[in-house]
Amino acid sequence: MTSRAPEADDHDEGLRVTRPKDVAAGIPAVVASLRHGLDQMGVARTATTLLKLNQPRGFDCPGCAWPDPGPTSRFEFCENGAKAVAEEATIRRVTPEFFADHPISDLATKTDHWLGQQGRLTHPMHRAAGEDHYRPVSWDDAFKIVADALADSGDPDRAVFYTSGRTSNEAAFVYQLLVRRLGTNNLPDCSNMCHESSSVALGSTIGIGKGSVTLEDFDAAEVIVVVGQNPGTNHPRMLSALERSKERGAKIVAVNPLAEAGLIRFKNPQRVSGVVGRGTALADEHLPVKVGADLALFQLLNRRLVELDDERGDVLDHEFLADQVLGTDELRAHLAGLDAEALLVATGLDAASVERVARLLADHRRIIICWAMGITQHRQAVATIREMVNTLLLKGSIGMAGAGVCPVRGHSNVQGDRTMGIVEQPSDAFLDALGAEFGFEPPREHGHDVVRAIEAMGRGDVDVFVSMGGNLVAAAPDTDATRRGLANTKLTVQVSTKLNRSHVCAGAAALILPCLGRTEIDCTGGKDQKVTVEDSMSMVHASRGSLEPASPELRSEVAIVCGLAEQVLPADETVDWAGLAADYDRIRDHIEAVVPGFTDFNERASVDGGFVLPNPPRDRRQFETPSGKAHLTCSTFVDEIVPAGRLLLQTIRSHDQYNTTIYGLDDRYRGIHNGRRVVFAHPEDLRALGLADGELVDIVSEWRDGVERRAPRFRIVAYDLARGTCAAYFPEANVLVPLGSVADESNTPTSKAVVVRFESASPSA
Repeated sequence: MTSRAPEADDHDEGLRVTRPKDVAAGIPAVVASLRHGLDQMGVARTATTLLKLNQPRGFDCPGCAWPDPGPTSRFEFCENGAKAVAEEATIRRVTPEFFADHPISDLATKTDHWLGQQGRLTHPMHRAAGEDHYRPVSWDDAFKIVADALADSGDPDRAVFYTSGRTSNEAAFVYQLLVRRLGTNNLPDCSNMCHESSSVALGSTIGIGKGSVTLEDFDAAEVIVVVGQNPGTNHPRMLSALERSKERGAKIVAVNPLAEAGLIRFKNPQRVSGVVGRGTALADEHLPVKVGADLALFQLLNRRLVELDDERGDVLDHEFLADQVLGTDELRAHLAGLDAEALLVATGLDAASVERVARLLADHRRIIICWAMGITQHRQAVATIREMVNTLLLKGSIGMAGAGVCPVRGHSNVQGDRTMGIVEQPSDAFLDALGAEFGFEPPREHGHDVVRAIEAMGRGDVDVFVSMGGNLVAAAPDTDATRRGLANTKLTVQVSTKLNRSHVCAGAAALILPCLGRTEIDCTGGKDQKVTVEDSMSMVHASRGSLEPASPELRSEVAIVCGLAEQVLPADETVDWAGLAADYDRIRDHIEAVVPGFTDFNERASVDGGFVLPNPPRDRRQFETPSGKAHLTCSTFVDEIVPAGRLLLQTIRSHDQYNTTIYGLDDRYRGIHNGRRVVFAHPEDLRALGLADGELVDIVSEWRDGVERRAPRFRIVAYDLARGTCAAYFPEANVLVPLGSVADESNTPTSKAVVVRFESASPSA
């Protein structure tokens, strides 16, 4: 099976490649922020909107989930946050007239970038089965279409309810309540594709599937290890925290197959030194580990920590290990039995670099380990995270200032959605509390995650697919399988702010329900409402939009969910859906009753800066595992089998995108301009393959199912990255990720470990 690029992509004929940058931010970031804002919003709107971004009485950034410092500056935003706001607050509009002029068959030829640049959706739209156009529909009729489809299906488990990480706590809570009142736990979300591996690994080792540090811990840390993460593009405000850490004497270690500009040097545009000076050098060590070999690296490091402790006696925290940790003797024996030389070869690193980092860890106690999707999307992702936890537990580097685990989440409220119950495998404790609060028995059988939902759609086992935000076609692996799965449903429903690929690749019938954005005033029920979000470090704070809605037809996510519930569950006497829509304080009262840690929620949500949720490992060095102790674990590293003439591909973001939203066609830090269909590979690997920088190739992935997955006409870019590996942007490369290739235990797609070969490029479309 072959996936063709949309015709409008024109195969990136204007693509230009320059030298990669070795510094992030500075004046170019300011210029890019302003240029994007002015292009999308105009002068006055840009100024008034950005000055309210991440402010105590303003709105939360719709981009990443990096926490806000206290106190915040007047310019508490980064380049990509400014782009995210500009995309949402744009003055461009997608009206019913637009859909009248553009049939689906036409929109299907457009690129993801083109679709997103058309502007904000303004009206509910419906495409009936067999038609090629979306047509306007009233809200009441739209809700009735959904209710009728669910009733016709007759089985709630034949419906799937997806959630993106943008959804507020309040909307997420009522959404999962609607789904469980309907009678299913089919609540896949974007966590299934990003940090599910973190949740599984952390829950089994320290008793909670969240990080254990706060932003203040970065000021106290002695060593910060940043693994499989590119903060300069994906979480730019993290660079400010790393800069402060460096000024206080912290050492920073970057573990990544690519050397990323944001971890080489940072020019803080809010400082004189970041404008006219050289900025701040960040990473003291860069370990260009092979894709998928992070487990081998951390086993080497842990083995050396044990060996150095045997020599010195002061490397491990013996008292902590004896009192609060299980598995020390087993881990020591396991590490001693490993083949250190084989592990080193697997990493592709030199022994001296690994030894320097091992001694750095041995000599310090206040250690933070951060990671993102470069770690979570491998077959052995869960084992890798457990091994990183081993490092911290051996050192006693948890539950103390300046130390702990730090999974850096992506979308702005992806962690909060999970806290609110957006999960396909809910705990009995959560379901018990939910049932007690609303007087019903929630379903107990586990539902579909993202991969299993796509598989179920492909089998014809799903009639209705509802997406609260997000863009599943562009976000999910195996693009063709995802597209076929959605097309196999009778109705797809997308709650969205902007046009995206999932509106084009939809079910037999489709609805687009336009919602308010984070930047807009939410006057629902006759009063101005606020919502809340939870960041990567368990801080909960309020968000209040300040712009007039893009259209009077827009409704808040809460209003959409509650309006839908009134149609779908007309006889429901257990939930006052209209009352919840009219006053979000009532929703927060219910959250307080159901979710631990939200005592006095309404009162604390009104406090500038919000409040932090309880975290036993961080707060009390308490581990809520079945044993009551933290767990060291033993894992066996199994290297990926990469046949001769093949490379191991990882999908990555460009600097001009956030998740599936593509702001522009440049990735200036990596030297890519006016194009996205590129594949980065090491010059020596290219020579061995008989290929040259600048050649056009098709990328073909190889998987045991024997299905050919092909991404056509990518330009090779010779780049300094780990040997034996290559990298390409998603969503363009998602077609190469087999649906069945998933991480052990977490079922997360292995988007960072795809065996590929290069072939001569297909003829131009």
